[in-house]
Amino acid sequence: MKLSRERELKILNALNQLVPPVMRDARWFVPTAYRIWFRRVTPLLMDFKERAPYMTDDEYRQAYEAMAPYTTTLGTDLNQACLDRLVREVKGPTVLEVGCGEGLLAGRLAARPGLEVTATDIIVDPAVRPRYPNVSFEVADVTGLPFADGAFDTVVCAHTLEHVRDLALAVRELRRVARHELVIVVPMERPYRYTFNLHLQFFPYPHSLLVTMGRGHDNSCEIVGGDLYYVERR
Repeated sequence: MKLSRERELKILNALNQLVPPVMRDARWFVPTAYRIWFRRVTPLLMDFKERAPYMTDDEYRQAYEAMAPYTTTLGTDLNQACLDRLVREVKGPTVLEVGCGEGLLAGRLAARPGLEVTATDIIVDPAVRPRYPNVSFEVADVTGLPFADGAFDTVVCAHTLEHVRDLALAVRELRRVARHELVIVVPMERPYRYTFNLHLQFFPYPHSLLVTMGRGHDNSCEIVGGDLYYVERR
Protein backbone atom coordinates (compact mmCIF):
# COMPACT_ATOMS: atom_id res chain seq x y z
CA MET A 1 0.00 0.00 0.00
CA LYS A 2 1.32 3.45 -0.98
CA LEU A 3 0.88 6.37 1.41
CA SER A 4 1.37 10.09 1.18
CA ARG A 5 4.27 11.37 3.28
CA GLU A 6 1.77 13.20 5.49
CA ARG A 7 -0.14 10.00 6.29
CA GLU A 8 3.09 8.06 6.81
CA LEU A 9 4.27 10.72 9.26
CA LYS A 10 1.10 10.32 11.34
CA ILE A 11 1.63 6.56 11.59
CA LEU A 12 5.34 6.83 12.38
CA ASN A 13 4.79 9.60 14.94
CA ALA A 14 2.22 7.44 16.72
CA LEU A 15 4.70 4.56 16.87
CA ASN A 16 7.58 6.80 17.92
CA GLN A 17 5.71 8.74 20.58
CA LEU A 18 3.13 6.33 22.00
CA VAL A 19 4.83 2.92 21.98
CA PRO A 20 7.26 2.59 24.90
CA PRO A 21 10.92 2.11 23.89
CA VAL A 22 11.07 -1.18 25.78
CA MET A 23 8.49 -2.51 23.32
CA ARG A 24 9.83 -0.79 20.19
CA ASP A 25 13.27 -2.31 20.79
CA ALA A 26 11.92 -5.77 21.61
CA ARG A 27 12.51 -8.34 18.90
CA TRP A 28 9.08 -9.88 19.52
CA PHE A 29 7.15 -6.65 18.93
CA VAL A 30 7.81 -5.82 15.29
CA PRO A 31 7.89 -9.11 13.29
CA THR A 32 4.11 -9.24 12.83
CA ALA A 33 4.00 -5.70 11.43
CA TYR A 34 7.04 -6.43 9.25
CA ARG A 35 5.42 -9.52 7.77
CA ILE A 36 2.26 -7.57 6.94
CA TRP A 37 4.01 -4.62 5.32
CA PHE A 38 7.29 -6.01 4.00
CA ARG A 39 6.82 -9.78 3.69
CA ARG A 40 10.00 -11.30 2.18
CA VAL A 41 12.37 -8.57 3.39
CA THR A 42 11.45 -9.04 7.07
CA PRO A 43 14.80 -10.77 7.85
CA LEU A 44 16.66 -7.89 6.19
CA LEU A 45 14.87 -5.29 8.32
CA MET A 46 15.32 -7.28 11.51
CA ASP A 47 19.10 -7.49 11.20
CA PHE A 48 20.00 -4.49 9.06
CA LYS A 49 21.31 -2.16 11.76
CA GLU A 50 23.62 -4.82 13.16
CA ARG A 51 24.89 -5.88 9.74
CA ALA A 52 25.15 -2.49 8.00
CA PRO A 53 28.52 -1.40 9.51
CA TYR A 54 30.13 -4.57 8.13
CA MET A 55 28.47 -4.69 4.70
CA THR A 56 30.46 -4.16 1.54
CA ASP A 57 29.25 -1.40 -0.77
CA ASP A 58 27.69 -4.05 -3.02
CA GLU A 59 25.87 -5.70 -0.12
CA TYR A 60 24.61 -2.32 1.03
CA ARG A 61 23.32 -1.50 -2.45
CA GLN A 62 21.68 -4.92 -2.71
CA ALA A 63 19.79 -4.26 0.53
CA TYR A 64 18.25 -1.17 -1.03
CA GLU A 65 17.44 -3.02 -4.23
CA ALA A 66 15.63 -5.65 -2.16
CA MET A 67 13.64 -2.96 -0.32
CA ALA A 68 12.70 -0.95 -3.43
CA PRO A 69 9.47 -2.87 -4.23
CA TYR A 70 8.24 -2.33 -0.67
CA THR A 71 8.53 1.44 -0.45
CA THR A 72 5.41 2.86 1.19
CA THR A 73 5.50 6.47 -0.01
CA LEU A 74 3.97 7.88 -3.17
CA GLY A 75 6.78 9.01 -5.49
CA THR A 76 8.79 10.90 -2.87
CA ASP A 77 9.63 10.87 0.84
CA LEU A 78 9.19 14.65 0.92
CA ASN A 79 6.10 16.05 2.55
CA GLN A 80 4.20 18.58 0.43
CA ALA A 81 5.35 21.61 2.41
CA CYS A 82 9.03 20.71 2.00
CA LEU A 83 8.57 19.84 -1.66
CA ASP A 84 6.82 23.15 -2.41
CA ARG A 85 9.48 25.14 -0.56
CA LEU A 86 12.36 23.42 -2.35
CA VAL A 87 10.81 23.94 -5.77
CA ARG A 88 10.14 27.58 -4.94
CA GLU A 89 13.38 28.57 -3.18
CA VAL A 90 16.26 26.52 -4.61
CA LYS A 91 18.70 28.83 -6.41
CA GLY A 92 20.58 28.09 -9.61
CA PRO A 93 21.58 28.03 -12.24
CA THR A 94 23.31 24.70 -11.43
CA VAL A 95 21.63 22.37 -8.94
CA LEU A 96 22.62 18.93 -7.66
CA GLU A 97 20.18 16.64 -5.87
CA VAL A 98 21.92 13.88 -3.93
CA GLY A 99 19.71 10.89 -3.15
CA CYS A 100 17.11 11.56 -5.83
CA GLY A 101 15.07 8.35 -5.42
CA GLU A 102 12.36 8.25 -8.07
CA GLY A 103 13.37 11.67 -9.39
CA LEU A 104 10.24 13.66 -8.56
CA LEU A 105 12.00 16.61 -6.93
CA ALA A 106 14.72 16.73 -9.58
CA GLY A 107 12.04 16.72 -12.28
CA ARG A 108 10.13 19.55 -10.61
CA LEU A 109 13.30 21.61 -10.28
CA ALA A 110 14.27 20.97 -13.90
CA ALA A 111 10.87 22.30 -14.98
CA ARG A 112 11.81 25.71 -13.57
CA PRO A 113 13.26 27.98 -16.28
CA GLY A 114 16.99 28.60 -15.92
CA LEU A 115 17.84 25.61 -13.71
CA GLU A 116 20.32 22.97 -14.85
CA VAL A 117 19.69 19.91 -12.66
CA THR A 118 21.88 16.90 -11.96
CA ALA A 119 20.60 14.09 -9.73
CA THR A 120 22.40 11.13 -8.15
CA ASP A 121 21.59 8.04 -6.12
CA ILE A 122 23.21 4.67 -5.44
CA ILE A 123 20.46 3.13 -7.58
CA VAL A 124 18.82 4.90 -10.51
CA ASP A 125 15.84 3.03 -11.95
CA PRO A 126 16.13 3.00 -15.77
CA ALA A 127 12.48 4.06 -15.95
CA VAL A 128 13.30 7.35 -14.22
CA ARG A 129 15.55 8.75 -16.98
CA PRO A 130 12.90 8.97 -19.75
CA ARG A 131 10.37 10.28 -17.24
CA TYR A 132 12.54 13.36 -16.57
CA PRO A 133 14.58 13.97 -19.74
CA ASN A 134 15.72 17.42 -18.58
CA VAL A 135 17.59 15.93 -15.60
CA SER A 136 21.11 14.52 -15.84
CA PHE A 137 21.04 11.34 -13.71
CA GLU A 138 24.20 9.69 -12.40
CA VAL A 139 24.79 6.69 -10.17
CA ALA A 140 26.89 7.90 -7.24
CA ASP A 141 27.22 7.56 -3.46
CA VAL A 142 26.96 10.65 -1.25
CA THR A 143 30.28 9.71 0.37
CA GLY A 144 32.11 9.87 -2.96
CA LEU A 145 30.52 12.35 -5.35
CA PRO A 146 32.19 12.42 -8.79
CA PHE A 147 32.17 16.21 -9.14
CA ALA A 148 34.70 19.02 -8.75
CA ASP A 149 34.84 21.28 -5.72
CA GLY A 150 32.09 23.90 -5.86
CA ALA A 151 30.62 22.38 -9.01
CA PHE A 152 27.01 23.37 -8.19
CA ASP A 153 25.45 26.62 -7.02
CA THR A 154 23.03 24.69 -4.78
CA VAL A 155 23.18 21.14 -3.46
CA VAL A 156 19.99 19.51 -2.15
CA CYS A 157 20.02 16.34 -0.08
CA ALA A 158 16.55 15.26 1.02
CA HIS A 159 15.79 12.13 3.03
CA THR A 160 19.24 10.70 2.44
CA LEU A 161 21.53 11.43 5.40
CA GLU A 162 19.46 9.15 7.62
CA HIS A 163 20.59 6.26 5.39
CA VAL A 164 24.36 6.80 5.28
CA ARG A 165 26.91 4.83 7.25
CA ASP A 166 29.64 7.51 7.33
CA LEU A 167 27.74 10.67 8.21
CA ALA A 168 30.78 12.93 8.63
CA LEU A 169 32.16 11.96 5.21
CA ALA A 170 28.76 12.48 3.57
CA VAL A 171 28.47 15.99 5.01
CA ARG A 172 32.02 16.85 3.87
CA GLU A 173 31.21 15.73 0.34
CA LEU A 174 27.97 17.74 0.20
CA ARG A 175 29.81 20.84 1.35
CA ARG A 176 32.69 20.23 -1.03
CA VAL A 177 30.54 20.34 -4.17
CA ALA A 178 28.23 23.18 -3.01
CA ARG A 179 29.32 26.63 -4.19
CA HIS A 180 26.70 28.83 -2.53
CA GLU A 181 24.01 26.88 -0.68
CA LEU A 182 23.38 23.46 0.85
CA VAL A 183 19.82 22.35 1.67
CA ILE A 184 19.17 19.21 3.72
CA VAL A 185 15.86 17.60 4.66
CA VAL A 186 15.72 14.71 7.16
CA PRO A 187 12.90 13.05 9.10
CA MET A 188 12.39 13.80 12.79
CA GLU A 189 12.75 10.26 14.04
CA ARG A 190 13.76 8.76 17.37
CA PRO A 191 16.50 6.11 17.31
CA TYR A 192 15.19 2.59 17.65
CA ARG A 193 16.73 -0.77 16.96
CA TYR A 194 13.82 -1.81 14.76
CA THR A 195 12.37 0.74 12.35
CA PHE A 196 10.15 0.51 9.29
CA ASN A 197 12.99 1.61 7.01
CA LEU A 198 16.74 1.22 6.53
CA HIS A 199 17.65 4.31 8.57
CA LEU A 200 20.94 4.36 10.48
CA GLN A 201 21.09 8.04 11.52
CA PHE A 202 18.40 9.74 13.62
CA PHE A 203 17.49 13.41 14.15
CA PRO A 204 14.60 13.70 16.63
CA TYR A 205 15.04 17.45 17.20
CA PRO A 206 16.35 20.47 15.26
CA HIS A 207 19.40 20.64 17.54
CA SER A 208 20.20 17.00 16.65
CA LEU A 209 20.87 18.04 13.05
CA LEU A 210 22.52 21.35 13.97
CA VAL A 211 25.00 19.59 16.26
CA THR A 212 25.74 17.09 13.51
CA MET A 213 26.45 19.88 11.02
CA GLY A 214 28.77 21.63 13.47
CA ARG A 215 29.45 25.20 14.53
CA GLY A 216 30.84 28.06 12.48
CA HIS A 217 28.37 27.96 9.60
CA ASP A 218 25.74 30.45 8.43
CA ASN A 219 22.83 28.07 8.80
CA SER A 220 19.26 27.59 9.97
CA CYS A 221 17.12 24.57 10.83
CA GLU A 222 13.36 24.49 11.23
CA ILE A 223 10.47 22.05 11.23
CA VAL A 224 8.58 22.12 7.93
CA GLY A 225 5.59 19.83 7.55
CA GLY A 226 6.90 17.48 10.22
CA ASP A 227 10.45 17.08 8.85
CA LEU A 228 13.65 19.05 9.48
CA TYR A 229 14.59 21.62 6.83
CA TYR A 230 18.20 22.84 7.05
CA VAL A 231 19.79 25.58 4.94
CA GLU A 232 23.48 26.41 4.95
CA ARG A 233 24.87 29.38 3.08
CA ARG A 234 28.40 28.71 1.94
